[in-house]
Amino acid sequence: MLKKTTKKTTEEESSTPRDADRSMQDILAIATEEFAVNGLSGARVDQIAERTRTSKRMIYYYFNGKEGLYQAVLEKAYMDIRSLEERSKLLDMEPLAAMRKLIELTFDYDETHPQFISLVSVENIHQGKHMKNVQAIKDVNASVIRTLSTILERGRKEGVFRADLDPVDVHLLISAFCFFRVSNRHTFGAIFDRDLSDPKLRKRHKKLITETIERMLEVRPKKA
Repeated sequence: MLKKTTKKTTEEESSTPRDADRSMQDILAIATEEFAVNGLSGARVDQIAERTRTSKRMIYYYFNGKEGLYQAVLEKAYMDIRSLEERSKLLDMEPLAAMRKLIELTFDYDETHPQFISLVSVENIHQGKHMKNVQAIKDVNASVIRTLSTILERGRKEGVFRADLDPVDVHLLISAFCFFRVSNRHTFGAIFDRDLSDPKLRKRHKKLITETIERMLEVRPKKA
């Protein structure tokens, strides 16, 4: 978790004019790259310090160690996509349009942020143990469930969505379809000789995924 502070170390005062927040953001950006490529075990704080022109001591001061830095990277990774969802004003749309927008937004975000996919995959290798007790990460991700709850409830009242839908289940469906295309594109491509990064295939899959999830959520016609 990020350590919010205005106190500066001697190194900061003597070696850089940048303020603490700027330094922390620079460290987080480089650390995101290092953890995404090398994982938690392979990433080196010395390398992060060298690339950010800071020091190992400064990084430990801000983030309380390597694991703290890794947790802060995870927190920011989730915060970025949740912030994008909130900026999209989904609750100002009709239920079906809002759901479609959320699916497409998730698809596009995952496609253009492979580091996010890598970080989540790394943490799953560690069985989620580094984020289980980080309340900030849970709080950040609660926003998408609240949004989905509101969209689904409005859709139920309008007769658009089924009444038996759980917002966490719906979030799982959206995440699963969109995440898999990026996380498994290399193995999938090697087995089936399909380039999932091909623009035409990506466009087709985006449409297919969006329509599939919508149909799963919509009210089923009554049998005659």
